[in-house]
Amino acid sequence: MTSQPAELPETLGSTRRALHRVAVHILARRRFAITGRFGLRASPGGFCTPAFGDGPEVLRVAGPVLVREVGGSATHCAIDGSSLDDLAAFVGVDLTETFDSGTDTPEVGDAGVPLEVDRLAVDVLADWYESGWKTLDRVVSELPTAAEPAVIQLWPEHFDAGTNVALSASSSARVNLGVSPGDTNEDEPYLYVGPWGFVPRADVPFWNAPFGATLRWTDVQAASDPRAAGVEFLRAGLLAARLATPSS
Repeated sequence: MTSQPAELPETLGSTRRALHRVAVHILARRRFAITGRFGLRASPGGFCTPAFGDGPEVLRVAGPVLVREVGGSATHCAIDGSSLDDLAAFVGVDLTETFDSGTDTPEVGDAGVPLEVDRLAVDVLADWYESGWKTLDRVVSELPTAAEPAVIQLWPEHFDAGTNVALSASSSARVNLGVSPGDTNEDEPYLYVGPWGFVPRADVPFWNAPFGATLRWTDVQAASDPRAAGVEFLRAGLLAARLATPSS
């Protein structure tokens, strides 16, 4: 992972929640209206849609700014101080239409209230996504073809970037590997490993979360080599999952 501040800003949680609504109800909603798909990607300064439509069109959050690129043109709208209604009008989204990216999709809420995002918090989250994406790429690239990794995507529902991989060619067991900016249960950003199909044993120290294992932002940043710490955590998770999964 790349250099980040010594401590997380107090505005991280509120900024994350605001950007989560933007990710779901502006970027994902717009892509879904055109393509029927809503997966996002990490991008410099934040996150974005893949190119879509005939333009082609890309929507991306770069720092505290929403950028809309269509063909060879780009327009910009500040997120801080704008409402969801303002951003929806900017990209051509109808917030009254039903949109569901999963069971934990955040509500539109009061779309007329101005959003508040802090630049330092935005930068921390953007760096976490970028570094975490590189960590996932590093680990996945080392796996054999039989792992059949899913495309890494930033999922709007939980606002996390992740993939899943097969543990072996002889087993149907798979494992989620991902990067979360934090959530209602954990304020800190974290890396995670989530096995499919079995409950991790409480007597195995690696499994420190109900769904598997996490490595928090604080622990990553405390390592002498943060990037290596993230890579080793995901590798250890795959090994622990293989040891815990009976061969078929």
